[in-house]
Amino acid sequence: MAFVFENAHPLEVLRWAGETFGDGLVVTASFGDPTLPHLVSQSIPWADVVMLDTGYLFAETEWYADHLAERFGVRVRSIHPRPDIERDVWQHDPDACCRARKVEPLERALAGAAAWVTGVRRSDGDTRRSTPVVHDDPERAVTKINPLATWDAARVADHIASNDLPLHPLADRGYGSIGCWPCTSPLAAGEVERAGRWRGSDKIECGLHLAATTGVPVTVTHS
Repeated sequence: MAFVFENAHPLEVLRWAGETFGDGLVVTASFGDPTLPHLVSQSIPWADVVMLDTGYLFAETEWYADHLAERFGVRVRSIHPRPDIERDVWQHDPDACCRARKVEPLERALAGAAAWVTGVRRSDGDTRRSTPVVHDDPERAVTKINPLATWDAARVADHIASNDLPLHPLADRGYGSIGCWPCTSPLAAGEVERAGRWRGSDKIECGLHLAATTGVPVTVTHS
């Protein structure tokens, strides 16, 4: 039958991804919440979940990733920056910091891969509102799969509550989108989830999700 990604549950999308790409599939998660790792454990439990360990993650994030790995039975594989990068470049050039600590490690994680699963959601912000569930990423020569693209914060919260999943330790301290500690701050009342990232600057993306997209939406034959 016709499988329209736009209408599919994330579990269906992930199962399709596993069946289609097998060992050529790379899953990345920021471990800001449990949603994607939990869904992976329910659909493609054999897949590693890659964490880009920038060297500036909150200690709570590293603990949380270990906790979720143990609870869900998934394997978390950390990718680290190269050792020769400038340590404090974030203080004067956050774009260069993101390139060295996120973008370049991602390129290594995706080397030889056919497809890449992310936790990107349209509700994350204006730069992501047109995110397809599945599309071509010609810059990285992979099929990019965003199974949570259609979910908003309320749908994520419902999934977490319905499955009694643990929250990130910083969630109850006012943090929304949780990245590196130098560039992440708690939210004020009424702010959107990513408002605490790179506060006080024009920067709104780290560079992982800026590649051009094609094929919106995608429909395939699925049995």
